[in-house]
Amino acid sequence: MNSTVFLVVVIALVAVALIALVVGLTVSSRRRSAPPAAPAPEATVPPPIAETPVEAEAPDLPSAPTLERPEGTASRLVRLRQRLAGSQSGLGRGLLALLSRDRLDEDTWEAIEDTLLTADVGVAPTQELVGRLRTRLRVEGSTEDPRAVLREELLTLVDAGMDRRLQVSGDDGKPGVVLVVGVNGAGKTTTVGKISRILVAEEHSVVLGAADTFRAAAVEQLATWGERVGVDVVRGPEGTDPASVAFEAVKEGIDTGADTVIVDTAGRLQNKAGLMDELGKVKRVIEKQAPVTEVLLVLDATTGQNGLIQARVFSEVVDVTGIVLTKLDGSAKGGIVVQVQRELGVPVKLVGLGEGADDLAPFEPAAFVDALLG
Repeated sequence: MNSTVFLVVVIALVAVALIALVVGLTVSSRRRSAPPAAPAPEATVPPPIAETPVEAEAPDLPSAPTLERPEGTASRLVRLRQRLAGSQSGLGRGLLALLSRDRLDEDTWEAIEDTLLTADVGVAPTQELVGRLRTRLRVEGSTEDPRAVLREELLTLVDAGMDRRLQVSGDDGKPGVVLVVGVNGAGKTTTVGKISRILVAEEHSVVLGAADTFRAAAVEQLATWGERVGVDVVRGPEGTDPASVAFEAVKEGIDTGADTVIVDTAGRLQNKAGLMDELGKVKRVIEKQAPVTEVLLVLDATTGQNGLIQARVFSEVVDVTGIVLTKLDGSAKGGIVVQVQRELGVPVKLVGLGEGADDLAPFEPAAFVDALLG
């Protein structure tokens, strides 16, 4: 009985051992055939940040305005002569065509007069010019060149001998003071800005006075010109007494040693007496500190007879010393140069032929006449 039990136990143990061996072999085989597991990703450590010194931020400063360098006088004159020749040469060509006829009869002379009157030369200057031309060319068979004769007589008519220099310098260490007058719309404030460009190009130091205080737009416009060319602009609140602004502008010019002070003025013509009082006061207040060396009257050349009426009024109010003719290109008639000089007895000193910043130049009679004749 004991031997039988012993045998059964031995057989059972052998069977358990065999089963364990088979199971172990199977698991081992599966492990060898399975693909190796991907290694766990390594944690990336960011590189250490280098410590840099912290600089103090610079304060935001307003950038200085870029100053415009005005065009030189010589190149400006060349360009303006070309424009003038393009817009006014019809007058000269018409006169030359009439004077070059084989026979200068009465009908021809009447046509010459009509041509000059249409160009705003004026009645008296036209009669003088025609009279001199008839004297020189009336002899049949005259050998004089009609073009040369016409050029000489036009130069006489324009009065080439007038002093056209701008009086922009003062005496005794004081600045020259330029008072700019004219009706609103004639280009007065723009002319002040353009004159300052010319003076800056000639190495003058300039102060501008925005005394047209009744028009805020005029004050802002002049301030913009000052920024563009790098000159100081003295201004006051809208409605400030113009004389006080003019006074402060001249005072600054004296204190800073400026060469020239240019004062823009109001141009209201509704009341002649009021205009006279206002401009007279401005001039008197200025001359408590320094003499006014130049009074420029700005006229729109396209207004014709209206411009002459304005010229008469301003010449009665202030002692005009020179004329600035703006917008002489396009529809303007060149004869206005002759007529306004005759009307006031003062020279045209500057002419404007466009809207550009450098479209203003000294008036040169010879260049003007040559441009008329094409």
